[in-house]
Amino acid sequence: MDDLTPIPEHGLSWLEASGDHADIVLSTRVRLARNIQGYAFGPRAQGNDRESVLRRFRDSAARTEGLRSGSLLELSELDLRSRRLLLERRLVTRELMGEGGNGPPRGAAVLLSEHDPLSVLVNEEDHLRMQSLVSGLRLSEAWRSVDRLDEELGQELPFAYHHEFGYLTSCPTNVGTGLRASVFVHLPGLVLTKEIGKVLQGLGQVGLTFRGLYGEGSEVVGNFFQVSNQTTLGQTEEDLVDHLDKVVRQVIQYENQARHVLLRDARAVTEDKIWRAYGLLRYARSLSFEELMNLLSGVRLGASLKLLPGLRVYTLNKLMIFTQPAHLEQAAGRDLPPAEDDVHRASYVRRVLATEGDVPPGSAGEDEFPERS
Repeated sequence: MDDLTPIPEHGLSWLEASGDHADIVLSTRVRLARNIQGYAFGPRAQGNDRESVLRRFRDSAARTEGLRSGSLLELSELDLRSRRLLLERRLVTRELMGEGGNGPPRGAAVLLSEHDPLSVLVNEEDHLRMQSLVSGLRLSEAWRSVDRLDEELGQELPFAYHHEFGYLTSCPTNVGTGLRASVFVHLPGLVLTKEIGKVLQGLGQVGLTFRGLYGEGSEVVGNFFQVSNQTTLGQTEEDLVDHLDKVVRQVIQYENQARHVLLRDARAVTEDKIWRAYGLLRYARSLSFEELMNLLSGVRLGASLKLLPGLRVYTLNKLMIFTQPAHLEQAAGRDLPPAEDDVHRASYVRRVLATEGDVPPGSAGEDEFPERS
């Protein structure tokens, strides 16, 4: 296991547009919250506790097959842009990176596995949050991956556990299994047919909830939603994962039905919306990130419906990440003020879309995206 300051290339496989329903489901995440016996956790944890937890985790990870070849990044040793890169790639949370002016909490770190879509957040709300982030709808696969890691680490570390309640966590809603599973979905059909409110209300009635791009506390933009379980107590991990999988597949069915309605009853309007979105992205000279996300929603719908030939979902996934502020600054090699940020974003999108039609089908197209360190 390496202790690195530069941001490695790990953790981006969820962009590859593979797995079931990849045109609608961008990614699947399964996360397990664990705390170590003998140390205060949650708001009671002091700096010394956090540092001790990080030391114990580092030693245990070095003996764990799934983590020993990974890269451990202590967030206090990273500059702000590097921390923002991790957030934009959905590998850390706002709480872990210390948004709020005080910087990362003592002992805050993330370990990125080299070969698997696994990572571990250290000293966030709980001592450890193990997660698997994969492309498409692959809940069972993501769960099995993180479950294996949980078993390996559990042989090295004494997790806080109660014989009646299960695993103990900082937030009562996570007590029990400590599992949070989420699916990141694109639902423009339901939004355009005005059925989204009914679907989102239905999620709450079956024990699920929805959030925006960066999870809890973030806004929904571009018709992208994160659907996840709300509680973990009283159910097994397998039951929670299976329930979410069944509900999400039902939501996907509703979305496909809504898209069929759009093509049947409002094809001209739908095509116009899609091509206008593509035209703006293709030729705009300034784009805010919110505007980009809304336009990408239309273009993504067009690609899924085969109305925009030659555009790959992989490319659209990449655009979502590499047009965010920290990634644009990394490509530019300097800080960018907001107005200049919007100009760089539009220029980058134009350059990618101009070359997309020339990329052979099935090619990864890595040259379309900026150099990353």
